[in-house]
Amino acid sequence: MSNQAQETREALGARLRGFRKDAGFSSGRTFAAATGWQESKVSRIENGKQNASEDDIRLWCRLTGHEADANDLIATVRHIDELWMEWRRMLAAGAENRQKRSLPLYQKAKVFRIWDPACIWGTIQTSEYAANIFQQSSSFHESPADTEAAVARRLERQKYLYEGSRIFNVLLGEQALYSNHGGSEVMRAQLDRLMAVMALPRLSLGIVPRSAPLALWIGEAFSMFDDKLVQVETYSAEMTVTQPREVELYRKAFELHRQSAVYGQAARDLILTAVDHFERMGREGRG
Repeated sequence: MSNQAQETREALGARLRGFRKDAGFSSGRTFAAATGWQESKVSRIENGKQNASEDDIRLWCRLTGHEADANDLIATVRHIDELWMEWRRMLAAGAENRQKRSLPLYQKAKVFRIWDPACIWGTIQTSEYAANIFQQSSSFHESPADTEAAVARRLERQKYLYEGSRIFNVLLGEQALYSNHGGSEVMRAQLDRLMAVMALPRLSLGIVPRSAPLALWIGEAFSMFDDKLVQVETYSAEMTVTQPREVELYRKAFELHRQSAVYGQAARDLILTAVDHFERMGREGRG
């Protein structure tokens, strides 16, 4: 969990502890008896070790005489959920809704910084490449397979590459050119797409060669929107970072990775080498 999410949860727990003590519940045990919960649950919530549910907040506020504070605290709980959203919850109804939620963010942002060391950034994916990604995600998370709808929503983001005055700074690791999502034919088409988007006037595409000296360890993929918000995807959850000092660290990481990147013809040469690799695979029937 991000520092910001954890700090917010700990602050919420401290406030709830204050409510309990002010209401005359001298210990977590006496409060647990009043709620019907295990004493350990009270302790975990107060110490920021467990998320309180909205129903937990309502009951806590009612028993401590702070019902007027319930709505504000519930808003805090929802904010924590946004900062650290587990995929199993986000994808419970399929991937389309997650893709739909990203559209307003793409509409509002003016400057994008994208770093992905091992995968092609979603907004410049082909439909076939994206379909393979969503199929893998559905299988891994055991979520509903709404691949066609999810792909359509993802491709909808591509309009922002051509509209307005947005600036897209995209960095990919050379491994992203070789991570095989869908077989050699799909990969050749995806690499052709990369060559095409390099011509867009407001998109800068850099590639960090596998042998390039690094100014920072590779780290995780992330998307930065203006200087306000960063999204980081892990295997288990999507983390949203909005705390300025954390956002600044991701901006710094992007700039350090950019120092190792190549652009223009050097980037095209790396892509063309990857195209040759997948053409050989296709001829040999290995993908």
